[in-house]
Amino acid sequence: MTTTTATPPTGAGAAVRHLVGSSRPVSWINTAYPFAAAYLLGGGGVTAMLVIGTLWLLVPYNLLMYGVNDVFDHESDLRNPRKGGIEGIVLPRRWHRLTLWAAALTNLPFVLALLLLGDVASSVVLAVSLFAVIAYSAPGLRLKERPVLDSVTSSTHFVSPAVLGLALAGASFTAPVLCALAAFFVWGMASHAFGAVQDIQADREAGIASVATWAGASGTVRASFVGYLLAGALLLPTGWPGALAGLLALPYAASVAPYLHLADEDCERANAGWRRFIWLNLVTGFLVTQLFIWMALAS
Repeated sequence: MTTTTATPPTGAGAAVRHLVGSSRPVSWINTAYPFAAAYLLGGGGVTAMLVIGTLWLLVPYNLLMYGVNDVFDHESDLRNPRKGGIEGIVLPRRWHRLTLWAAALTNLPFVLALLLLGDVASSVVLAVSLFAVIAYSAPGLRLKERPVLDSVTSSTHFVSPAVLGLALAGASFTAPVLCALAAFFVWGMASHAFGAVQDIQADREAGIASVATWAGASGTVRASFVGYLLAGALLLPTGWPGALAGLLALPYAASVAPYLHLADEDCERANAGWRRFIWLNLVTGFLVTQLFIWMALAS
């Protein structure tokens, strides 16, 4: 009697599946939407910049952000029980080089186009965004291993597309706009910090530092809870009806509240809250869109 070992697929189909999986399809909207919404609300209209920027931030940007992370976080991902679904894959080593090349080559034409179509201000924002994406995971920088700075960098990944949209549209950065961006940034930091809680054990075993390994499970969750409330408060000065968006921070605070006293050894329990966060984003995105439509009709 003989046994055979299945050989992992290595063809073009397998390559595409791994590249798509590494780009986190569930998160594509999280970077494309802020750009498109900010560009349109900033008066940009339906232009080539809107299409190019949205397409870039929909897939290539996410492949660069998450693909680089999957390559250089391979060892910790192997120890991470939540990898393998919508929260990310464990990228086999055979696909590492392809992923890095694909990330670079798919991003390059979009970046060049936006540099040519934009101005100095938008180019600076673009440079900051790209630096944050690469520096988060790349060897030599690894900002994701610098507690607190990891949350700052992660939030930049999602807020900078909105800033880029405003810059390309030539919008004015008024006090209400700055308050909205600040609220988005604080929300992003709180979300990253809470997301890191579930990985405390896996990260410590892999020798990886994070805001959660530094502050501990309960300390990090409490910071996230306060961060969500602060994000909501920062939206109040934006005026009516924009201030209503502040209410949307409350479900996030309520979602993390059950983990305020979470022990480090029970960190993986926070995964239920993180999965709830992923779906909560979809509901929040829908409600924010309705609010944007209201604001557009009222203007």
